[in-house]
Amino acid sequence: MGAKQQGADATSGRWLAMPRTLSFVLNGDDVLLMKRAGHKRVFPNQYNGLGGHIERFEDPASGALREIAEESGLAAHSLRLRGIHNIDAGENTGIILFVYTAMSDSRDIMRHSAEGALEWVPKARVLELDLVEDLPHILPRILDMRADEPPLHVHVSYDAADQIVLRFRDDV
Repeated sequence: MGAKQQGADATSGRWLAMPRTLSFVLNGDDVLLMKRAGHKRVFPNQYNGLGGHIERFEDPASGALREIAEESGLAAHSLRLRGIHNIDAGENTGIILFVYTAMSDSRDIMRHSAEGALEWVPKARVLELDLVEDLPHILPRILDMRADEPPLHVHVSYDAADQIVLRFRDDV
């Protein structure tokens, strides 16, 4: 099969989505979170995991590990896919988000960057923080997952009042 047979040029009338990663790095009973910088357009001053866009030459796992290294300086390992989210924010283009956990043997991180400030947070305290809007719903589930559990399948959208709506597919 050649590249043309993939049908990637058949975009008319199709849902298009940008691929991104979001990773939660664990060390002992702590999870690494970033408080996003106040000047950021997306989620300013809120806590989130590490991540970003997947580059054209990358698979999702490679993109996740690259983003972890770029944003924290850590060489993470034991990467596990924990969720796949189809995010419809009402635009012509959506987001496919690959959510991972990873382990780090080191806690030596870059404290501040243009993206925000990193902080090791005890898992028991994460819900006390000003988290990105979907994290209170997904992070406890992700942090409690067994190593052999399949990833969560989630559709994310917004209702008429612009409130987030998450639909979990639990029968996979």
